[in-house]
Parts: sequence; C-alpha cells; structure tokens
Amino acid sequence: MSADLITNRDGHVVTLTMNRPDKRNALSADLIESLLVAIQTATRDGTRLVILKGEGKAFSAGFDFSGIERQTDGDLVLRFIRLEILLQAIYHAPFATMALAHGACFGAAADIVCCCSRRIATPGTKFRMPGLRFGIALGTRRLAEVISADYARRILQTSTTFDADLALACGFLSEIVIAEEWPKHIADARVESLELPDAGSALLHRLTRADHCDADLADLVASASVPGLKSRIEAFIAATRKDKT
Repeated sequence: MSADLITNRDGHVVTLTMNRPDKRNALSADLIESLLVAIQTATRDGTRLVILKGEGKAFSAGFDFSGIERQTDGDLVLRFIRLEILLQAIYHAPFATMALAHGACFGAAADIVCCCSRRIATPGTKFRMPGLRFGIALGTRRLAEVISADYARRILQTSTTFDADLALACGFLSEIVIAEEWPKHIADARVESLELPDAGSALLHRLTRADHCDADLADLVASASVPGLKSRIEAFIAATRKDKT
C-alpha cells in the first residue's frame, strides 16, 4: 500500500482518504493500485461500508498526467485499464460505498464519485468529465445509468465544468452537504449498512447494478489503444492551459 492512501477501519466501516494534497490527489498509478487493493480487500473482510474522500483542498484532480513526456502509449493504456478495473470494483462492490467530495472533482475522480452508491458533495464542488476530448471511453454507460442518457450526452458532449447544484438536479449527486455535517451522514450510512444480512446486502448491490463490465472494458481498451493516445492527451493539456490564460 502507498502512503498516498490513508486507510482507516472502524468496525465494519472502512474510510479511504486519498493523500496527495500537493497534487490535488491526482490519481497516480500507485494510488490507483492502492485503491484497488483496498476495495478488493474490503470484499473479503466483512466490510459493509467504504467511504472515499480526499485530503486537502480537493477530492481529486483526476488522472495524474504528470511525467507524461516519459510515458508511451502503452504505458498510458495500461494505466487506463487499471483505472477501469478500479471503477468496476467500486461500482459492483457487494457493500455500500459513499463518496464525500469537495473542491475539484475532475475526470477519473468524477467517475469514482459516480460509481458510489451514495454520492455527497459540498456546495462548492466542481465536476468535469473530459475523457472523450482525447478519445477515452471511460464510464460512459455508468454515467448514463446514474443520470439518464440525455443528461449524460449533454454533459459529455460539451465536457464543461458543472457545479454541485446541477449535479444534484440530474442525479449525479445524492445530496449536497457542508463538510461540518458529514459525520452525521456517515453515522446514518453506518447504521443503514447493517440493515440487511451479509447475503441480502450483497444481493441488493448486485441486482441494482447492470453488469456490463466486459463491454465497458472492451470499449475502454478499443478507445485507448488507438495510436496517438499520448499525443491526444498532450494536445488536450495544452488546450486546457491555453483556455486558462
């Protein structure tokens, strides 16, 4: 496990805190692997609720593109595959999952929130899902299931930043809650996670999630493996920086 992820267990509740505040908790390869190991472990040790949050000023800035100049298309494809496997593990977890988002929540970080069964954010949280700008099909079906196909097309077509109010209105968020009130909502979720026996809880989460894992992974691989991924990402980063100037 990496120091970039803080894991805290309290009975049947596991809290995973992304701990790269200097990088706005950007999802490095190590952090993705640590999150995946933690989620996989939780499926075997009696966990009934996993909480995901970020240290510092932001939940997460998304996929960590730092050092991209030293990576190949193949390196990036593998990282996106591992990211998709993480997202599937969260989405299809046999227990309750809760995202507590604040600040920036961009790209793959927004996908993590979308994968959780309960999605809470502070009033000032901002979201953006720009993957299709550089040709990556990541989490599109999951997003359409959560917020409807029409809203998903609207958000992904423009890849503009949307705020917590719109996220709540379209169903992307379950609730908007100031950070000071998070403990109460955690306590409520803790109690609710024990309402059903283990087998019943696992059935609930399995039967309320559409199983299109193979299709999602196939689409991700097909999109990521188109030659020139690194160049497309570099062009996207350059355009983003230009827009900010």
